[in-house]
Amino acid sequence: MPATETAASSALDISWVRAQFPSLAQTVNGHPAAFLDGPGGTQVPQRVIDAISNYLRRDNANTGGAYATSRNTDAMLAEARAAMADFLHCGPDEIVFGPNMTTLTYAMSRAIGRDLGPGDEILVTRLDHDANVSPWLALEEKGVTIRWAEIHQESCTLDLADLASKINERTRLVAVGYASNAVGTVNPVKAIVRLAHAAGALAYVDAVHYGPHGLIDVAALDCDFLVCSTYKFFGPHMGVLFGKREHLARLHPYKVRPLTDAIPNRWEWGTLNHECIAGITACVDYIADLGRHALANVETTAAHEGTGEARLSARRAAIVAAFDAIHQYEHGLMQRLISGLAKIPQIKIYGITDPARLAERCPTIALRAINQAKEQTPLALATKLGDLGLFTWDGNYYALNLTEHLDVEKSGGFLRIGLVHYNTADEVDRLLSALQEIVTPQT
Repeated sequence: MPATETAASSALDISWVRAQFPSLAQTVNGHPAAFLDGPGGTQVPQRVIDAISNYLRRDNANTGGAYATSRNTDAMLAEARAAMADFLHCGPDEIVFGPNMTTLTYAMSRAIGRDLGPGDEILVTRLDHDANVSPWLALEEKGVTIRWAEIHQESCTLDLADLASKINERTRLVAVGYASNAVGTVNPVKAIVRLAHAAGALAYVDAVHYGPHGLIDVAALDCDFLVCSTYKFFGPHMGVLFGKREHLARLHPYKVRPLTDAIPNRWEWGTLNHECIAGITACVDYIADLGRHALANVETTAAHEGTGEARLSARRAAIVAAFDAIHQYEHGLMQRLISGLAKIPQIKIYGITDPARLAERCPTIALRAINQAKEQTPLALATKLGDLGLFTWDGNYYALNLTEHLDVEKSGGFLRIGLVHYNTADEVDRLLSALQEIVTPQT
Protein backbone atom coordinates (compact mmCIF):
# COMPACT_ATOMS: atom_id res chain seq x y z
CA MET A 1 0.00 0.00 0.00
CA PRO A 2 1.44 3.44 -0.94
CA ALA A 3 2.51 5.71 1.90
CA THR A 4 -0.17 8.26 0.99
CA GLU A 5 -2.87 5.63 1.25
CA THR A 6 -1.50 4.41 4.58
CA ALA A 7 -1.61 7.93 6.00
CA ALA A 8 -5.08 8.47 4.64
CA SER A 9 -6.34 5.19 6.05
CA SER A 10 -5.21 6.23 9.53
CA ALA A 11 -7.31 9.43 9.26
CA LEU A 12 -10.34 7.97 7.52
CA ASP A 13 -11.77 4.81 9.09
CA ILE A 14 -13.12 3.07 5.98
CA SER A 15 -14.87 0.39 8.03
CA TRP A 16 -16.78 3.05 9.98
CA VAL A 17 -17.59 4.90 6.75
CA ARG A 18 -18.94 1.88 4.89
CA ALA A 19 -21.03 0.82 7.88
CA GLN A 20 -23.00 4.06 7.48
CA PHE A 21 -24.22 3.14 3.97
CA PRO A 22 -26.68 0.20 3.85
CA SER A 23 -26.69 0.01 0.02
CA LEU A 24 -23.02 -0.99 -0.05
CA ALA A 25 -23.91 -4.46 1.25
CA GLN A 26 -25.65 -5.46 -2.01
CA THR A 27 -24.47 -8.14 -4.42
CA VAL A 28 -24.95 -8.54 -8.19
CA ASN A 29 -24.66 -11.99 -9.80
CA GLY A 30 -22.82 -13.13 -6.69
CA HIS A 31 -20.37 -10.21 -6.83
CA PRO A 32 -20.20 -7.46 -4.19
CA ALA A 33 -21.65 -4.25 -5.59
CA ALA A 34 -18.99 -1.57 -6.13
CA PHE A 35 -20.56 1.85 -6.59
CA LEU A 36 -18.05 3.54 -8.90
CA ASP A 37 -20.75 5.86 -10.25
CA GLY A 38 -20.50 8.66 -7.67
CA PRO A 39 -20.53 11.49 -10.24
CA GLY A 40 -24.05 10.45 -11.25
CA GLY A 41 -25.22 10.40 -7.64
CA THR A 42 -23.76 9.01 -4.44
CA GLN A 43 -25.22 6.52 -2.01
CA VAL A 44 -26.72 7.82 1.23
CA PRO A 45 -26.03 6.95 4.87
CA GLN A 46 -28.75 5.43 7.02
CA ARG A 47 -29.25 8.68 8.90
CA VAL A 48 -30.38 10.39 5.67
CA ILE A 49 -32.91 7.63 5.01
CA ASP A 50 -34.13 7.93 8.60
CA ALA A 51 -34.43 11.72 8.45
CA ILE A 52 -36.56 11.58 5.31
CA SER A 53 -38.87 8.83 6.60
CA ASN A 54 -39.13 10.39 10.07
CA TYR A 55 -40.22 13.71 8.58
CA LEU A 56 -42.92 12.04 6.50
CA ARG A 57 -44.10 9.97 9.44
CA ARG A 58 -44.08 12.73 12.05
CA ASP A 59 -43.99 16.27 10.66
CA ASN A 60 -45.40 16.20 7.13
CA ALA A 61 -47.03 19.63 6.75
CA ASN A 62 -46.79 22.83 4.78
CA THR A 63 -45.09 25.90 6.19
CA GLY A 64 -46.55 28.86 8.00
CA GLY A 65 -49.40 27.06 9.71
CA ALA A 66 -50.70 27.73 13.23
CA TYR A 67 -50.13 24.19 14.47
CA ALA A 68 -47.35 21.92 15.67
CA THR A 69 -46.31 19.96 12.59
CA SER A 70 -46.22 23.10 10.46
CA ARG A 71 -44.06 24.85 13.04
CA ASN A 72 -41.83 21.76 13.07
CA THR A 73 -41.48 22.07 9.30
CA ASP A 74 -40.52 25.74 9.64
CA ALA A 75 -37.87 24.77 12.19
CA MET A 76 -36.59 21.94 10.01
CA LEU A 77 -36.11 24.31 7.07
CA ALA A 78 -34.18 26.72 9.28
CA GLU A 79 -31.98 23.87 10.48
CA ALA A 80 -31.27 22.77 6.92
CA ARG A 81 -30.30 26.32 5.91
CA ALA A 82 -27.93 26.49 8.87
CA ALA A 83 -26.43 23.13 7.92
CA MET A 84 -25.79 24.19 4.32
CA ALA A 85 -24.46 27.53 5.54
CA ASP A 86 -21.87 25.60 7.54
CA PHE A 87 -21.14 23.36 4.54
CA LEU A 88 -20.52 26.32 2.22
CA HIS A 89 -19.33 28.86 4.84
CA CYS A 90 -21.95 31.56 4.35
CA GLY A 91 -25.07 32.95 6.02
CA PRO A 92 -28.28 30.89 6.27
CA ASP A 93 -30.16 33.66 4.45
CA GLU A 94 -27.83 33.13 1.48
CA ILE A 95 -29.02 29.53 0.98
CA VAL A 96 -31.72 28.78 -1.61
CA PHE A 97 -33.25 25.31 -2.02
CA GLY A 98 -34.58 23.98 -5.31
CA PRO A 99 -35.29 20.72 -7.12
CA ASN A 100 -31.84 20.56 -8.73
CA MET A 101 -28.92 22.69 -9.82
CA THR A 102 -30.21 22.97 -13.39
CA THR A 103 -33.55 24.44 -12.35
CA LEU A 104 -31.90 26.88 -9.95
CA THR A 105 -29.45 28.02 -12.62
CA TYR A 106 -32.19 28.58 -15.19
CA ALA A 107 -34.12 30.62 -12.61
CA MET A 108 -31.08 32.73 -11.85
CA SER A 109 -30.14 33.19 -15.51
CA ARG A 110 -33.64 34.49 -16.26
CA ALA A 111 -33.44 36.96 -13.38
CA ILE A 112 -29.96 38.15 -14.31
CA GLY A 113 -31.01 38.28 -17.95
CA ARG A 114 -33.71 40.87 -17.17
CA ASP A 115 -30.98 43.51 -17.04
CA LEU A 116 -28.98 42.29 -20.07
CA GLY A 117 -29.24 42.91 -23.79
CA PRO A 118 -27.23 43.57 -26.97
CA GLY A 119 -23.63 44.48 -26.23
CA ASP A 120 -23.50 42.46 -23.00
CA GLU A 121 -21.36 39.32 -22.85
CA ILE A 122 -21.31 36.13 -20.79
CA LEU A 123 -18.33 33.78 -20.71
CA VAL A 124 -18.81 29.99 -20.45
CA THR A 125 -16.29 27.15 -20.86
CA ARG A 126 -15.91 24.06 -23.03
CA LEU A 127 -15.24 22.00 -19.91
CA ASP A 128 -18.55 22.56 -18.15
CA HIS A 129 -21.64 20.46 -17.61
CA ASP A 130 -24.36 21.82 -19.88
CA ALA A 131 -26.38 22.97 -16.86
CA ASN A 132 -23.86 25.81 -16.53
CA VAL A 133 -23.94 26.51 -20.26
CA SER A 134 -27.47 26.25 -21.70
CA PRO A 135 -29.10 28.58 -19.13
CA TRP A 136 -26.69 31.30 -20.29
CA LEU A 137 -26.99 30.39 -23.98
CA ALA A 138 -30.74 31.00 -23.59
CA LEU A 139 -29.96 34.70 -23.13
CA GLU A 140 -28.83 34.91 -26.73
CA GLU A 141 -32.55 35.45 -27.39
CA LYS A 142 -32.11 38.86 -25.76
CA GLY A 143 -29.09 39.70 -27.87
CA VAL A 144 -26.51 38.76 -25.25
CA THR A 145 -23.21 37.50 -26.73
CA ILE A 146 -21.92 34.18 -25.34
CA ARG A 147 -18.17 33.71 -25.50
CA TRP A 148 -16.32 30.43 -24.94
CA ALA A 149 -13.18 29.73 -22.92
CA GLU A 150 -11.26 26.94 -24.63
CA ILE A 151 -9.30 24.02 -23.18
CA HIS A 152 -5.90 22.39 -23.49
CA GLN A 153 -7.02 19.26 -25.28
CA GLU A 154 -4.17 16.99 -24.16
CA SER A 155 -4.84 17.55 -20.44
CA CYS A 156 -8.52 18.59 -20.56
CA THR A 157 -7.73 21.70 -18.53
CA LEU A 158 -8.95 25.24 -19.05
CA ASP A 159 -6.76 27.53 -21.16
CA LEU A 160 -6.54 30.30 -18.59
CA ALA A 161 -4.82 32.70 -20.98
CA ASP A 162 -7.68 32.26 -23.43
CA LEU A 163 -10.22 32.67 -20.64
CA ALA A 164 -8.58 35.86 -19.38
CA SER A 165 -8.38 37.30 -22.90
CA LYS A 166 -12.14 36.94 -23.32
CA ILE A 167 -13.08 38.89 -20.19
CA ASN A 168 -13.52 42.56 -20.95
CA GLU A 169 -15.55 45.65 -20.05
CA ARG A 170 -18.64 44.12 -21.73
CA THR A 171 -18.49 40.89 -19.69
CA ARG A 172 -21.38 40.71 -17.28
CA LEU A 173 -20.95 37.16 -15.93
CA VAL A 174 -18.38 34.36 -15.98
CA ALA A 175 -19.82 30.85 -15.52
CA VAL A 176 -17.31 28.16 -14.58
CA GLY A 177 -17.30 24.70 -13.03
CA TYR A 178 -15.33 23.98 -9.87
CA ALA A 179 -14.50 20.51 -11.21
CA SER A 180 -15.31 18.70 -14.45
CA ASN A 181 -17.92 16.00 -14.00
CA ALA A 182 -16.54 14.22 -17.08
CA VAL A 183 -12.75 14.22 -16.74
CA GLY A 184 -12.16 15.31 -13.14
CA THR A 185 -10.21 18.53 -13.76
CA VAL A 186 -10.33 20.91 -10.78
CA ASN A 187 -10.34 24.49 -12.01
CA PRO A 188 -8.55 27.44 -10.31
CA VAL A 189 -11.88 28.97 -9.40
CA LYS A 190 -10.57 31.58 -6.97
CA ALA A 191 -8.30 33.05 -9.67
CA ILE A 192 -11.16 33.02 -12.19
CA VAL A 193 -13.45 34.82 -9.74
CA ARG A 194 -10.80 37.51 -9.32
CA LEU A 195 -10.56 37.95 -13.10
CA ALA A 196 -14.33 38.31 -13.35
CA HIS A 197 -14.54 40.84 -10.53
CA ALA A 198 -11.66 42.88 -11.93
CA ALA A 199 -13.82 43.46 -15.01
CA GLY A 200 -16.93 44.21 -12.95
CA ALA A 201 -18.55 40.87 -13.86
CA LEU A 202 -20.40 38.38 -11.69
CA ALA A 203 -18.91 34.93 -11.02
CA TYR A 204 -21.23 31.90 -11.14
CA VAL A 205 -19.68 28.62 -9.95
CA ASP A 206 -21.02 25.11 -10.57
CA ALA A 207 -19.71 23.06 -7.65
CA VAL A 208 -21.93 20.02 -8.20
CA HIS A 209 -19.07 17.70 -9.03
CA TYR A 210 -16.59 19.18 -6.57
CA GLY A 211 -18.96 18.86 -3.61
CA PRO A 212 -18.10 15.30 -2.47
CA HIS A 213 -14.35 15.70 -2.98
CA GLY A 214 -13.19 19.03 -1.58
CA LEU A 215 -13.98 21.72 0.95
CA ILE A 216 -16.09 24.57 -0.44
CA ASP A 217 -15.60 28.01 1.08
CA VAL A 218 -17.65 30.66 -0.69
CA ALA A 219 -16.29 33.34 1.64
CA ALA A 220 -12.75 32.59 0.54
CA LEU A 221 -13.71 32.22 -3.13
CA ASP A 222 -15.68 35.49 -3.03
CA CYS A 223 -17.93 34.12 -5.80
CA ASP A 224 -21.30 35.77 -6.33
CA PHE A 225 -23.20 32.52 -6.79
CA LEU A 226 -22.37 28.85 -6.26
CA VAL A 227 -24.64 25.90 -6.95
CA CYS A 228 -24.41 22.31 -5.85
CA SER A 229 -26.57 19.18 -5.58
CA THR A 230 -26.85 17.31 -2.30
CA TYR A 231 -27.37 13.95 -4.01
CA LYS A 232 -23.79 14.23 -5.23
CA PHE A 233 -22.47 14.40 -1.66
CA PHE A 234 -24.38 11.67 0.16
CA GLY A 235 -27.74 13.39 0.50
CA PRO A 236 -31.16 13.46 -1.17
CA HIS A 237 -32.02 14.64 -4.68
CA MET A 238 -32.05 18.41 -4.13
CA GLY A 239 -30.26 21.47 -5.47
CA VAL A 240 -28.77 24.25 -3.37
CA LEU A 241 -27.78 27.74 -4.47
CA PHE A 242 -25.58 30.14 -2.55
CA GLY A 243 -26.04 33.77 -3.53
CA LYS A 244 -24.51 36.79 -1.89
CA ARG A 245 -27.37 38.40 -0.01
CA GLU A 246 -26.89 41.69 -1.86
CA HIS A 247 -27.63 39.90 -5.16
CA LEU A 248 -30.52 37.85 -3.80
CA ALA A 249 -32.11 41.09 -2.60
CA ARG A 250 -31.25 43.20 -5.68
CA LEU A 251 -32.24 40.85 -8.51
CA HIS A 252 -35.89 40.29 -9.37
CA PRO A 253 -37.01 36.65 -9.59
CA TYR A 254 -39.96 35.53 -11.66
CA LYS A 255 -42.37 34.36 -8.98
CA VAL A 256 -46.01 34.11 -7.96
CA ARG A 257 -47.49 37.26 -6.42
CA PRO A 258 -48.26 35.95 -2.91
CA LEU A 259 -44.68 34.79 -2.36
CA THR A 260 -42.71 36.94 0.07
CA ASP A 261 -40.06 39.38 -1.13
CA ALA A 262 -37.82 38.41 1.78
CA ILE A 263 -34.60 36.54 1.02
CA PRO A 264 -33.91 33.75 0.48
CA ASN A 265 -37.56 32.63 0.25
CA ARG A 266 -38.37 34.86 -2.73
CA TRP A 267 -36.22 32.49 -4.82
CA GLU A 268 -38.08 29.34 -3.70
CA TRP A 269 -41.26 28.81 -5.70
CA GLY A 270 -44.16 26.64 -4.65
CA THR A 271 -44.03 24.12 -1.85
CA LEU A 272 -40.53 22.79 -1.36
CA ASN A 273 -39.58 19.12 -1.09
CA HIS A 274 -39.64 19.16 2.70
CA GLU A 275 -38.79 15.51 3.30
CA CYS A 276 -35.65 15.73 1.17
CA ILE A 277 -34.62 18.98 2.81
CA ALA A 278 -34.84 17.15 6.15
CA GLY A 279 -32.34 14.70 4.64
CA ILE A 280 -29.95 17.56 3.80
CA THR A 281 -29.29 18.31 7.46
CA ALA A 282 -28.60 14.62 8.06
CA CYS A 283 -26.20 14.47 5.13
CA VAL A 284 -24.20 17.49 6.33
CA ASP A 285 -24.14 16.05 9.85
CA TYR A 286 -22.79 12.78 8.44
CA ILE A 287 -19.88 14.65 6.87
CA ALA A 288 -19.26 16.53 10.10
CA ASP A 289 -19.30 13.28 12.09
CA LEU A 290 -16.82 11.81 9.62
CA GLY A 291 -14.53 14.72 10.45
CA ARG A 292 -14.98 14.24 14.18
CA HIS A 293 -14.34 10.53 13.79
CA ALA A 294 -11.18 11.20 11.77
CA LEU A 295 -9.84 13.59 14.37
CA ALA A 296 -10.88 11.23 17.15
CA ASN A 297 -11.05 13.94 19.84
CA VAL A 298 -13.09 17.07 20.47
CA GLU A 299 -10.10 19.19 21.54
CA THR A 300 -8.43 18.78 18.15
CA THR A 301 -11.66 19.72 16.42
CA ALA A 302 -11.94 22.83 18.56
CA ALA A 303 -8.43 23.83 17.48
CA HIS A 304 -9.81 24.47 14.00
CA GLU A 305 -12.17 27.10 15.36
CA GLY A 306 -11.07 30.66 14.79
CA THR A 307 -9.01 29.84 11.69
CA GLY A 308 -9.41 32.04 8.63
CA GLU A 309 -11.06 35.42 8.53
CA ALA A 310 -14.19 34.36 10.39
CA ARG A 311 -14.59 32.12 13.40
CA LEU A 312 -15.83 28.70 12.40
CA SER A 313 -18.75 26.93 14.02
CA ALA A 314 -17.99 23.55 15.57
CA ARG A 315 -19.82 21.85 12.70
CA ARG A 316 -17.89 23.83 10.08
CA ALA A 317 -14.62 22.91 11.79
CA ALA A 318 -15.61 19.24 11.68
CA ILE A 319 -16.50 19.58 7.97
CA VAL A 320 -13.03 21.05 7.34
CA ALA A 321 -11.50 18.02 9.07
CA ALA A 322 -13.71 15.64 7.09
CA PHE A 323 -12.55 16.98 3.76
CA ASP A 324 -8.93 16.85 4.87
CA ALA A 325 -9.38 13.11 5.47
CA ILE A 326 -11.51 12.58 2.34
CA HIS A 327 -8.96 14.31 0.10
CA GLN A 328 -6.05 12.26 1.42
CA TYR A 329 -7.92 8.98 1.13
CA GLU A 330 -9.35 9.63 -2.33
CA HIS A 331 -5.97 10.81 -3.60
CA GLY A 332 -4.50 7.44 -2.66
CA LEU A 333 -7.28 5.58 -4.47
CA MET A 334 -6.89 7.83 -7.51
CA GLN A 335 -3.16 7.19 -7.71
CA ARG A 336 -3.81 3.46 -7.53
CA LEU A 337 -6.44 3.62 -10.27
CA ILE A 338 -4.50 5.82 -12.70
CA SER A 339 -1.26 3.88 -12.31
CA GLY A 340 -3.16 0.63 -12.87
CA LEU A 341 -4.94 1.93 -15.96
CA ALA A 342 -1.63 3.13 -17.38
CA LYS A 343 -0.49 -0.51 -17.45
CA ILE A 344 -3.35 -1.52 -19.77
CA PRO A 345 -2.24 -0.52 -23.29
CA GLN A 346 -5.74 -0.84 -24.74
CA ILE A 347 -7.04 1.96 -22.46
CA LYS A 348 -6.82 5.69 -23.17
CA ILE A 349 -7.36 8.04 -20.23
CA TYR A 350 -8.66 11.56 -20.85
CA GLY A 351 -7.50 14.35 -18.59
CA ILE A 352 -4.55 14.80 -16.25
CA THR A 353 -2.42 11.69 -15.74
CA ASP A 354 0.96 13.23 -14.82
CA PRO A 355 1.65 12.13 -11.22
CA ALA A 356 3.07 15.57 -10.49
CA ARG A 357 -0.26 17.20 -11.41
CA LEU A 358 -2.78 14.92 -9.72
CA ALA A 359 -3.57 17.67 -7.21
CA GLU A 360 -5.27 19.43 -10.13
CA ARG A 361 -7.92 16.73 -10.48
CA CYS A 362 -10.41 14.73 -8.45
CA PRO A 363 -10.88 10.94 -8.66
CA THR A 364 -13.17 10.95 -11.69
CA ILE A 365 -11.62 9.16 -14.66
CA ALA A 366 -12.88 9.18 -18.25
CA LEU A 367 -11.49 6.53 -20.58
CA ARG A 368 -12.05 4.63 -23.78
CA ALA A 369 -10.91 1.29 -25.16
CA ILE A 370 -8.67 1.95 -28.18
CA ASN A 371 -8.06 -0.15 -31.28
CA GLN A 372 -10.84 -2.44 -30.25
CA ALA A 373 -13.80 -4.05 -31.98
CA LYS A 374 -17.18 -2.36 -32.11
CA GLU A 375 -18.45 -4.20 -29.03
CA GLN A 376 -15.91 -2.36 -26.85
CA THR A 377 -17.86 0.89 -26.87
CA PRO A 378 -18.24 2.75 -23.55
CA LEU A 379 -21.75 1.31 -23.23
CA ALA A 380 -20.49 -2.22 -23.86
CA LEU A 381 -17.74 -1.77 -21.27
CA ALA A 382 -20.18 -0.39 -18.70
CA THR A 383 -22.58 -3.28 -19.33
CA LYS A 384 -19.89 -5.94 -18.91
CA LEU A 385 -18.55 -4.29 -15.77
CA GLY A 386 -22.08 -3.92 -14.39
CA ASP A 387 -22.66 -7.66 -14.74
CA LEU A 388 -19.63 -8.11 -12.49
CA GLY A 389 -21.05 -5.76 -9.85
CA LEU A 390 -18.84 -2.85 -10.93
CA PHE A 391 -21.10 0.16 -11.48
CA THR A 392 -19.66 2.74 -13.90
CA TRP A 393 -21.25 5.13 -16.39
CA ASP A 394 -21.05 5.76 -20.10
CA GLY A 395 -21.93 8.65 -22.42
CA ASN A 396 -21.37 12.40 -22.21
CA TYR A 397 -22.77 13.09 -18.70
CA TYR A 398 -24.21 16.33 -20.13
CA ALA A 399 -20.67 17.64 -20.71
CA LEU A 400 -21.71 17.77 -24.35
CA ASN A 401 -19.36 20.51 -25.49
CA LEU A 402 -16.38 18.54 -24.19
CA THR A 403 -17.31 15.23 -25.82
CA GLU A 404 -17.97 17.03 -29.11
CA HIS A 405 -14.68 18.93 -28.85
CA LEU A 406 -12.76 15.71 -28.20
CA ASP A 407 -14.62 13.97 -31.06
CA VAL A 408 -15.99 11.11 -28.97
CA GLU A 409 -19.67 12.08 -28.89
CA LYS A 410 -20.63 10.19 -32.03
CA SER A 411 -18.99 6.99 -30.80
CA GLY A 412 -20.52 6.80 -27.33
CA GLY A 413 -18.59 9.31 -25.28
CA PHE A 414 -16.51 7.97 -22.39
CA LEU A 415 -16.58 5.24 -19.78
CA ARG A 416 -16.49 7.13 -16.49
CA ILE A 417 -15.18 5.78 -13.20
CA GLY A 418 -16.07 7.99 -10.26
CA LEU A 419 -14.52 7.24 -6.88
CA VAL A 420 -15.69 8.69 -3.57
CA HIS A 421 -14.55 8.11 -0.02
CA TYR A 422 -16.67 5.00 0.59
CA ASN A 423 -14.85 3.13 -2.19
CA THR A 424 -11.95 0.83 -1.39
CA ALA A 425 -8.60 -0.25 -2.79
CA ASP A 426 -10.08 -3.72 -3.30
CA GLU A 427 -12.82 -2.27 -5.50
CA VAL A 428 -10.21 -0.42 -7.56
CA ASP A 429 -8.23 -3.64 -7.99
CA ARG A 430 -11.36 -5.56 -9.01
CA LEU A 431 -12.13 -2.93 -11.62
CA LEU A 432 -8.60 -2.96 -13.01
CA SER A 433 -8.61 -6.75 -13.25
CA ALA A 434 -12.00 -6.78 -14.98
CA LEU A 435 -11.03 -4.07 -17.47
CA GLN A 436 -7.80 -5.85 -18.27
CA GLU A 437 -9.69 -9.04 -19.08
CA ILE A 438 -12.39 -7.28 -21.10
CA VAL A 439 -10.15 -5.16 -23.35
CA THR A 440 -7.18 -7.51 -23.83
CA PRO A 441 -7.39 -9.14 -27.29
CA GLN A 442 -7.99 -12.87 -27.22
CA THR A 443 -5.15 -14.97 -28.62
